Amino acid sequence: MERDLYDILGVPRTASADDLKKAHRTLVRKFHPDVNKEPGAAERFKEIQDAYDILSDPEKRKLFDQFGIAGVRGGAAGGGAGRGAGAGEGPFGGGQGWQNVDPSTFEEVFGSMFGGGGRGGRARAGRGGFGGFGGFGGAEEEGPQQGRNLDVEEKVDFTTAALGGSRSFRVRGESIDVRIPAGIADGAKLAVRGKGAPGEHGGPAGDLIVTIRVSPHPWLRREGDDLVMELPVTIAEAALGASVRVPLLDGSVQLKVPAGVRSGQRLRVKGKGIHPSKGTPGDFLAAVMIEAPKSLDADGRRLVEELAPHLANPRTGPQWS
Repeated sequence: MERDLYDILGVPRTASADDLKKAHRTLVRKFHPDVNKEPGAAERFKEIQDAYDILSDPEKRKLFDQFGIAGVRGGAAGGGAGRGAGAGEGPFGGGQGWQNVDPSTFEEVFGSMFGGGGRGGRARAGRGGFGGFGGFGGAEEEGPQQGRNLDVEEKVDFTTAALGGSRSFRVRGESIDVRIPAGIADGAKLAVRGKGAPGEHGGPAGDLIVTIRVSPHPWLRREGDDLVMELPVTIAEAALGASVRVPLLDGSVQLKVPAGVRSGQRLRVKGKGIHPSKGTPGDFLAAVMIEAPKSLDADGRRLVEELAPHLANPRTGPQWS
């Protein structure tokens, strides 16, 4: 039995888009494969991603609320979601009605309308038209025709997309291994030869076109081939300087924080970003975030008060005069 998508994210059915985003971010930080190595965490993470992908899309969410998960996967039969000639759509019911229909179905309908006799009329249908109709007919037998390409979307985790690897996806009941090149970006397309729709009359199969969707990382984000993360430092570290160890995509690095660093300033580590399969590696950037203490004991407050007169006024520009 399919779990309720709202239950997966732990939100009510009335949740706003912001509620969904906050719940998703919390769960990603908890179950991301780079953070949680417990058994079942990867499956739970994928379940969370699938639920958020549907509920964060207004159209998909509307279909789910009305028809359940079957409505999302099937486009809500008869609902005009552009998934082929479904119930209530008919062969002439819309501009994309035949887009995903098997070629043999196309022949059966139009062959009978124009004298081709359905499947039995194949030999009378020329390459360009329908047998016996308005000069489009032809007596030649159809030659081999390549099958249609099939388009699918699949998710990969941030680390695999950055470092490369391979993943197995189930498409139409078949497990297909796909090589993920290092540095692949969200939305990139990969072609798997011969895994599309079967060909006609002995022709080759089409290709499977896989659009890659990259899951977010709990603390890293990508800017081109650079990797960026926020680096929190204390007021003392910002004022006096410090040496802190920061996590990278693979391993870690000891980073020097210069004295007097500003909040928002980026500290760069060359060549520690994305290593694309072709091209120059990106850099790692630590964006400094100075964290003021939220509470101080009596001694701490006294020390800050003693320090305050020694601090330069940061509001000295013309806009402050």
